[in-house]
Amino acid sequence: MEGQYRKDIYPGLEVGIILKKDQRSGKITYGTVKDLLTSSAFHSRGIKVRLTDGQIGRVAEIPEQEH
Repeated sequence: MEGQYRKDIYPGLEVGIILKKDQRSGKITYGTVKDLLTSSAFHSRGIKVRLTDGQIGRVAEIPEQEH
């Protein structure tokens, strides 16, 4: 699942983001969403979020949740 739609992302969700400094390498950083920073319903490069540890980046993936 990809993080291009705002409706799929909410505080407390575990996500993989790409930080600004890692855009060239594509390195993914994992964490928990604290705030959604993109106000539009869709963004082609991923919804921008702030993680609970303060890092900001665009959602690259939403790992499948264990049920």
